[in-house]
Amino acid sequence: MTRRSNKIFKWIDWPTVLLYLVLMIMGWLNIYAAVFSEDHMSIFDISQRYGMQLIWILTAILIAIVILSIDARFFNIFANYLYFIILLILVLVLLFGVEVNASKSWIQLGSFRIQPAEFAKFTTALAVAKIMSVYGFRLNKFSSYAKVGVVILVPVLLIILQKDIGTTMVFSAFIWVLYREGMPGWVLIFFVFLVGLFILVLLFNKLTILAGLLILSLILFALISRKYRDTLRFSFAIFGLSVLLFGISEFFDLNISPYKLLLIPIGIGVPFALFYAFRHKLNSVLYIIFFFIITSVFSFSVDYIFNNVLASHHRERVNDMLGIESDPLGWGYNVNQSKIAIGSGGLTGKGFLNGTQTKYNFVPEQSTDFIFCTVGEEWGFVGSFVVIALFVFLLLRLIMIAERQRESFARIYGYGVVAILFFHVGVNIGMTIGLFPVIGIPLPFFSYGGSSLWSFTILLFILLKFDSSRMD
Repeated sequence: MTRRSNKIFKWIDWPTVLLYLVLMIMGWLNIYAAVFSEDHMSIFDISQRYGMQLIWILTAILIAIVILSIDARFFNIFANYLYFIILLILVLVLLFGVEVNASKSWIQLGSFRIQPAEFAKFTTALAVAKIMSVYGFRLNKFSSYAKVGVVILVPVLLIILQKDIGTTMVFSAFIWVLYREGMPGWVLIFFVFLVGLFILVLLFNKLTILAGLLILSLILFALISRKYRDTLRFSFAIFGLSVLLFGISEFFDLNISPYKLLLIPIGIGVPFALFYAFRHKLNSVLYIIFFFIITSVFSFSVDYIFNNVLASHHRERVNDMLGIESDPLGWGYNVNQSKIAIGSGGLTGKGFLNGTQTKYNFVPEQSTDFIFCTVGEEWGFVGSFVVIALFVFLLLRLIMIAERQRESFARIYGYGVVAILFFHVGVNIGMTIGLFPVIGIPLPFFSYGGSSLWSFTILLFILLKFDSSRMD
């Protein structure tokens, strides 16, 4: 047994473990600085958050040791079971959970609260890896995407019902896993395009968006088919008819909105475009037509999604980020104070425990979602650069670990780990400096909280267990 344990620990990727420990300790020190109290000066005082964080760190290390002691085949064999257990717990949260910060995503166990949605990340990563590692699986047909899509969307829907939009968005990171495993690049580009389109719809009116999509589709048609004359004729027909209808509307005072007048020629033109594509056997043109239809329908659904799916505080934060609305003393207060804190740190910072913005509680949630502003204020640009560099080194190390796996299950899971951590790091730091709306997700290994630290630890050390086992 001892020889077996020694062998396991011998092949552990110690540079990754060291990065993990350094990030946790730095996070602990910054939590201490963020909520420091002169009445409780000991960093080991468990009545304070920094004392409790030490307990979470010690238990996280214990969890890591337990994971490394388990046979790696366990996670492959029981991947689906772990996934369904978490789904059941997520359902129980909807029935018996407690609400914190407008999100009903916590289970209360005495004085201790746990957030099951955090653990759904690693179980979903295992389930996705299980499906995609089956012999003969290829991302070249609809059924393959459907299987993976269902596995990802079920926990997403349950978490949406908990009104935890931040955690829900993390699951979008799995698209990078699909891309690594053979999903065509155009699908990834289309996904990014939809995200950009969502933002553009909020900034511009429907007529501008619809006209822009039409012009983009016509340009793609010309470039792909190289039928420039036909493209010009079709363009003149669509926009000429729109102008004619607009003139008729104005002359007879029909009060029809311009974007509806553009819809009529488009409705006439799409069937003609389909006929043209079939007649000339231009499959690429069919794809462009479907692109236009899908993006147009999506753009018209943005208002409904924005006003009915997102909570009011999420809408306010998005509007604030885009400059549509501003309320520095209301919904924009967190980000405004966070940017002040980070900016006041200058090059080298104010020094440990000398941050005035954090010390006097100007920044809400400064030990959890906004922990990075403590780094920026007390350690300045240099400290912020070091923290970001450590996360970059960790992500690059994990990519290397994922690539050297001999089994596809371990490799796919590895990229799931990378995708989830990258999303958390990028979005968390981005929202503290105003690049992303505040969606309430923690900075891995840094932010205060047992659920997030334990889930990230499990996520990471399962991969390290796979990596050590490949040497057997």
